Amino acid sequence: MNKKQLKIAVFHNLPSGGAKRSLYTYIQYLTQQGHIVDVFIPETANEDYLPLENVASSVIKYDVKPSFIREKIYSIFSYVPAIIRRVSVNNVMNTEKKIAEDLNTSGYDIVYSEQDQYTMTPVIFKYLTKPSIYYCAQPIRKEKILKKVNDQKTKAGIFNHPLIKPFAQIFIEHVETRDYERDMELAEYSTNILTNSYFTHENILRQYGKNSTVSYIGVDNQMFTPLNLERDNYVLSVGTCIPPKGYDFIIRSISEVPKPKRPKLIIVGNSSDELWVNYLKTLAKENEVELKILTQISDDELIKLYNKAKLVVYAPYLEPFGYVPLEAMACGTPVVGVKEGGLRESILHNKTGLLTQRNEKDFANAIITLLEDKELWNKFSANGVKYVDSAWTLEKAGERLLKNMYRILEENE
Repeated sequence: MNKKQLKIAVFHNLPSGGAKRSLYTYIQYLTQQGHIVDVFIPETANEDYLPLENVASSVIKYDVKPSFIREKIYSIFSYVPAIIRRVSVNNVMNTEKKIAEDLNTSGYDIVYSEQDQYTMTPVIFKYLTKPSIYYCAQPIRKEKILKKVNDQKTKAGIFNHPLIKPFAQIFIEHVETRDYERDMELAEYSTNILTNSYFTHENILRQYGKNSTVSYIGVDNQMFTPLNLERDNYVLSVGTCIPPKGYDFIIRSISEVPKPKRPKLIIVGNSSDELWVNYLKTLAKENEVELKILTQISDDELIKLYNKAKLVVYAPYLEPFGYVPLEAMACGTPVVGVKEGGLRESILHNKTGLLTQRNEKDFANAIITLLEDKELWNKFSANGVKYVDSAWTLEKAGERLLKNMYRILEENE
């Protein structure tokens, strides 16, 4: 097949975060290569963070029927669990069915879809007849460790009332089971799955019984780049402030660093669970760790924080891939990470950072090693920049994606 200009339809219903950043950069690459990329979204998709109209050929938004009862719940209660969304999932699904039907009668060569914040596997695959790609960052996560870490979170408000709490738990378990079963059903309709790591590839095999192709993401090394700023006495961690990100583990690990050497911890999140934030602040105070939590800062502020940090520390539970280590290395900042999940594929142990067991003393010792050994720090810093430039740029990620698009179209001829 000749490498012709493609007309690509993109579907997304993502929140803000790493997946949205990755999608933004993919579209940016594709349009720069001369391909037409039109984006189709329900109004529930987040377009405040990295709006795709800045890089796509066009963005077409579809209305979602509002949910009167859910809006009333949000207006009455000061705390509503995230599991209760403002709009009905069924209404979102109906909108996405309409998007699929419109795409079926369009002139697009291929449909590219990210995961859906409401249904995980997007509903559109049930109705699409065109060649399509599903970029699956992770299946719905059912690992027992996630339940354990989420159960640490202090519950608040009416849902913690002794007469209501048991029924609330039953409701949450029912919703989680329903969501899991729906995702398993929808995944059967998906074809041509791409994913972000071999760790996730294996999870897709385990959960869906389906094959996938690893197509690594990339980082904007023109934006995330060394600024040669003076390093301040803090370590940085980035990601949504929720229990699975392992910030409590990081706080306890830093408390193992002797006080004269103990760095401040700065956490940056695109969003935060306020109940968990309050817990982390209390935990930090009890462990004598100076903590600062920032939410929704600009890219310029984030890049400066990467460049002024002595280290980036990263300890999420079974992270599918993890964008944060790439951003850190692109800025010349060594990473200390837990040797789990996709981190084993992005951090080169003893070359761009240190990987440890999930053990607070081991993690603390890795932090101390890089804080004290300037020669090793400089070596990791330089290696990280070179490593990103050689394998993890946006251009290389875009080339990988485009190669898969042409392959899939050839297979569908």
